[in-house]
Amino acid sequence: MPRDTRDKILDAALRLFSKRGYLGATTKEIARKAGVAELTLFRHFTSKDRLFEEMIKSYSFLPALKELIPEIRGMEYGDALSEIARRYLERLSERRDLIKIMLAEIHAYPSQVKVIYQNFIDELVRTLASYFRDLRNEGIVRDFNPEVAARAFFGMFFSYFNTEEIMMLKKYRSTDTETVIKEYVKIFVGGTLNEGLEE
Repeated sequence: MPRDTRDKILDAALRLFSKRGYLGATTKEIARKAGVAELTLFRHFTSKDRLFEEMIKSYSFLPALKELIPEIRGMEYGDALSEIARRYLERLSERRDLIKIMLAEIHAYPSQVKVIYQNFIDELVRTLASYFRDLRNEGIVRDFNPEVAARAFFGMFFSYFNTEEIMMLKKYRSTDTETVIKEYVKIFVGGTLNEGLEE
């Protein structure tokens, strides 16, 4: 039962943060949306910052990536990266409203909320970097900085998502997403695969 209440609060937080942003959504509104007293909200989450942090952890790509890494261990390198990219773009699309409002107001966030967001990005990068590090140790990929590579990989696809779905510039309107994934992954694999190994 407490877990159910916690989930209701997180779901309400996701919906209100996506609609009003971190700055505009209040804990009173979130509690009302979840059908609980504000005091109950604070029993589960000690502050609005903490609620925001748990919401990001629960509804971001991070949990999906952590589950995905073991699944792709036996896949070909390019196929594995394509699957990561596909799931990443799907999750970004699902959270479009939240991302849009966060990008618009992040400059005004309190420092502790910026730290929460940065910590989330760092953990996402570390998770993918651990996959690259294992491949490097196995000799599948070249000797490169796994963290930098992970940031580059996510950066490529976030840039595509931002252009297409946030800025609505539709730069790739004649190219479907699967083709974009294929081309981006081909470029990335070409720069990181160990010489002599072919997909």
